[in-house]
Amino acid sequence: MADHLLLGIDTGGTYTDAVLYSETRGVVARAKALTTRHDLAVGISGAVEAVLTEAQVPVAAIGLVSLSTTLATNALVEGQGGRAGLVMIGFSPDDLKRDGLADALGNDPVLFLPGGHNVHGNETPLDMAALDEALPLLSETVSSFAVAGYFAVRNPAHEQRVRDRIRAVSHLPVTCSHELSSKLGGPRRALTTLLNARLVSMIDRLIGACEDYLQRRGIHVPMMVVRGDGALISAAEARLRPIETILSGPAASLVGARHLTGLDNAVVSDIGGTTTDVAVLDNGRPKLDSEGAVVGGYRTMVEAVAMRTFGLGGDSEVRINDRGLKAKIDLGPRRFMPLSLASALHPEAVVPVLERQLRAPHMGRHDGRFAVRTGVPERLASGLTAQEQALYEKIGATPLPLDGLLLSTPQKATLDRLVARGLVHICGITPSDAMHVLGGQGQWDAVAARLGL
Repeated sequence: MADHLLLGIDTGGTYTDAVLYSETRGVVARAKALTTRHDLAVGISGAVEAVLTEAQVPVAAIGLVSLSTTLATNALVEGQGGRAGLVMIGFSPDDLKRDGLADALGNDPVLFLPGGHNVHGNETPLDMAALDEALPLLSETVSSFAVAGYFAVRNPAHEQRVRDRIRAVSHLPVTCSHELSSKLGGPRRALTTLLNARLVSMIDRLIGACEDYLQRRGIHVPMMVVRGDGALISAAEARLRPIETILSGPAASLVGARHLTGLDNAVVSDIGGTTTDVAVLDNGRPKLDSEGAVVGGYRTMVEAVAMRTFGLGGDSEVRINDRGLKAKIDLGPRRFMPLSLASALHPEAVVPVLERQLRAPHMGRHDGRFAVRTGVPERLASGLTAQEQALYEKIGATPLPLDGLLLSTPQKATLDRLVARGLVHICGITPSDAMHVLGGQGQWDAVAARLGL
């Protein structure tokens, strides 16, 4: 009987990797393609087509597809994700002060409804009047909803009624806290639910892009997604609970490191474009965090690999910090599009601007930096303020220098909000550019990297 091949796909912030693996022969072929934010299927198909070409095998040889990703982790580390509406049932505004919930909520809307249950599951009557009043307008300014009820793990009835009402009016995705965790601790459960709601559209797009590509290529086999503890879940489950895919990329790295090295006990460091993740193999298994995964400074209720995630990678922002007595270079945690990559993708847009800036008698505060749309679907740009909308309309699919785009100081904060929403990339100097100048990398435009530095 022919040896069935396993197709692994990993979508990171910068690259999408594909690998064909045989249980008898090991790694058969591997390939990389740039992750394409505007249409993730482009990067996925680029990597998979390259791996199929290298292996010279028919698609019928593939028996299973497994997907891992750092998109969810990266979004939380960089403070990105869709705008979510949080509905708290039976909680008071004071509860926002616990477990970092207010900080995580930021400027996203929150509604407090009377209701909820006590520790025995007995209810306080639910009043949805405030919800009915707010929903028509709210539905146009968010991309999803999170619902958290007091003691919902004892009785989820109020969460379910609120969820059904929101779905009927808004037709948007809704995450309920009782679906994610059965642990007590309302504010932390609400935090986990809010983060899940923010990630729904991103993971939905990734899984959809992968499924569409596999369908087109005639690869009709089960597709699984790696969970944060290294286990596999179905694509349908990952769509409902994308928060479970946080740390899925690093969890897959741990399992891979165990397989490649044969070591039972090891410290594994996974350095990508956006983050560096450090975790431990303990007696041949990933060490898990029983308290819940910490990502982007927030402790969630997701059981995942015990890991430290730092916003530090090949595409981290390089900043000159001159506030102290001595200027120093700071890295991260924001991910930039490297100048060398921006120039490779848009040859006419970057180098002439850098040359113009270098000829100027004084260095401008925005020199060497550009803005470009990420290319995500227009519906994800809902709920922008008038200032955000005006600036967003100026930015297009070609990198625009910040010295011409930002004409006043407040516009810098407006741009940062567009970046946080995942709508705009900043292009600037990164360690990847330094690698191009040092000769350690050569796939993009070294000229732009040198000019930027």
